[in-house]
Amino acid sequence: MNFGFTDEQELLRSEVRKFLDERCPLEEVRRITEAKGPGYSPELWKEIAELGWTGLVIPEEHGGAGLGWVDWVVLLEETGRSLFPSPLLSNTLAAAAIRAGGNPAQQARWLPGLARGTEIGSLVLREAADASAAPVPGIEGRRQQQGWRLSGEQHGVPDLAAATLLVVPFRSGPAPEDLRLAVLDAQARGLRTRESPGMDLTKRMGSLQLDDVPLAEEEVLGALPSPPAALARLLDLAAAAVTAEMVGAAEAALACTVRYARERVQFGSPIGRYQGVKHPLAEMYVDLESFKSLLYYAAWCLDESPEEAPRFVSMAKAYASDAFARIGIDAVQLHGAVGYTWEYDPHLYLKRSKWARAMYGDAHHHYARVAALGGL
Repeated sequence: MNFGFTDEQELLRSEVRKFLDERCPLEEVRRITEAKGPGYSPELWKEIAELGWTGLVIPEEHGGAGLGWVDWVVLLEETGRSLFPSPLLSNTLAAAAIRAGGNPAQQARWLPGLARGTEIGSLVLREAADASAAPVPGIEGRRQQQGWRLSGEQHGVPDLAAATLLVVPFRSGPAPEDLRLAVLDAQARGLRTRESPGMDLTKRMGSLQLDDVPLAEEEVLGALPSPPAALARLLDLAAAAVTAEMVGAAEAALACTVRYARERVQFGSPIGRYQGVKHPLAEMYVDLESFKSLLYYAAWCLDESPEEAPRFVSMAKAYASDAFARIGIDAVQLHGAVGYTWEYDPHLYLKRSKWARAMYGDAHHHYARVAALGGL
């Protein structure tokens, strides 16, 4: 069995890395995130849309490239490596939700704009409190004579300030299967947003408040045979996406620490020669390769073996959540005192590890989910 990537996927990786190295090195990342604004560069967003990144997994009939989730993982590894600040991940998850739940007319209405990057989407989705259950939204819908009215709040929504449309799950009744997905204009009447302060400035988060927001029937995605299963699938896609960015960021953290260990001389030798440095570096590498392998199989399952995907996505996200946090801490510590300064880069990866650890389920949540899926 061939466990490698195709030539086309390696070419995609190479081109994405080349673009980000040239157009958004860490100096530019710092400039974007420290400036006032939506937390991303509209100019770079336009460029990556023209390159097809925003439509990578959107079907060709709606203006996308029609590629699979393994291809998306390849791209996200590189955006994670560069700590690229953009709503790309959120936009693609919103498109995946519309593709999964929208009828042909709804897909034709929203997917082309998301593929072109003229619209920016965000999926309002959090993990379930119970690892064995489907996610339960914090928003309720009341049926009206014409359409719905939505009320409630949701915290921890990624890229909320950048989004022009929101894919919002809501409860339509008391039963577990009474779940629906709606697509809302970010400027809808009664919809309020506020930015939430966060540790990682490359990942902007916000809180969403809905106060009796009107919702037309055609804005409710009408092709969900099993809403709980659909939401669980979307959570798997989101967890895999975050893990893919964790792989790239962890590789970059390890690489910059190895460079420092080769260059920093103490007692007449590079510090990388000492066991107290090289052994932690080796452990970082082993952890990284372990959750990377789990992720690659999980991504393959998302495309080819959906029944296996929940287990392996959770295994990858659980392992990565703990391991990347350790890698971030070790990267700072192995840089010594300068590792704690703003001018050096290790703290950027540590902050990303703290953000990624909690997104779409932390290690505890996903280990419990693995156990539940295994019948424990």
